[in-house]
Amino acid sequence: MLCAVRRAVDDGELRVVVPGRAVVTVPGAGGCGDYATNIALQLARPAGQPSRRVAEVLRPYLLGADGIGDVVVSGPGFLNISLHGAQAQAQERAHAHGSASLVREILGSGVRYGYADGPTGQVVQLHAPHEVRAVVVMDVVARLLRSQGALVRTSCAARPERAWAEVLGAGVDAYGTPDAPAPLDVNVRPVPAAPVDPVSLGRDAGRWALLHAAAHDRPRAAADLLAQRESNPLFRVRYAHARTRALSRNAADLGFDAHPGDVQDVRELEIVLADHPRILAAAATRRAPDRLARQLLAVADAVSPLLATVLPRGEEKPSAAHRARLALAEAAGTVLAGGLTLLGIDAPDHL
Repeated sequence: MLCAVRRAVDDGELRVVVPGRAVVTVPGAGGCGDYATNIALQLARPAGQPSRRVAEVLRPYLLGADGIGDVVVSGPGFLNISLHGAQAQAQERAHAHGSASLVREILGSGVRYGYADGPTGQVVQLHAPHEVRAVVVMDVVARLLRSQGALVRTSCAARPERAWAEVLGAGVDAYGTPDAPAPLDVNVRPVPAAPVDPVSLGRDAGRWALLHAAAHDRPRAAADLLAQRESNPLFRVRYAHARTRALSRNAADLGFDAHPGDVQDVRELEIVLADHPRILAAAATRRAPDRLARQLLAVADAVSPLLATVLPRGEEKPSAAHRARLALAEAAGTVLAGGLTLLGIDAPDHL
């Protein structure tokens, strides 16, 4: 929910301060779907717009999120959300196993959480035109497919520019037109990056600019991606990861470490972590790295409220609750690190 608000703010659709939390409940009288929220009513006054208009602005951002089947605006501006079956299954899984079991699974798998158990026998040939965004997207699609057990080979219509490999870290297995009787079909063709120059942004920001937008949307490789502020989605993801690592170091200085246990009031975080394997599989199957980028934003936004509660305050002694919250934060950091690695973006421990 807050991710949708931030995206609307980032796109200039709303001019508000993103709230720290959004209340999501079961639909009331006159509502429908699985969940409902009054976030549009909450934002109407600061936005200077009618609440129903705010709800209509937020609706397409929610519809673009993974797992959302439908969003209906009712009454003065309530947003009624219906989930796809797979997202509902992730909720059931998070509820059935609890945070302790989920955290153990993530920490046990490490950055390979959500990967296939082994090779599936699937063989995929990816072929891209000689265009920077296509080559970077193909590089990440190959990583995603390999994470799901596929054997992948990549090729480009012509030799990629040196900067695409040296700056953006995107290479190919082969290039040129094959001499085979049946030429390869171009099957990775996102909207070109031009007139944007992602190379000027460097590897991390340049790759994010090309990957965060859906393939049918033109990327926005703005210099804002280099700014260390909350409105920069890449910074939010990397900062959330760095904070989880800092918490582990600080906890060690205080003489305690992580131990999985049940944590209260972290439902949204549990759901997005439990749904991560499905997102990886869907991003690979649909050849859509933007799905993974949005997932990492959802994890970063969901873990942020938890981070301030991990360490003891004042004279407070570390307790089982602190250890459980630390373990959950470390699990979220592990998912962020694994996802950034698949996108070919650095996940620094210090930021």
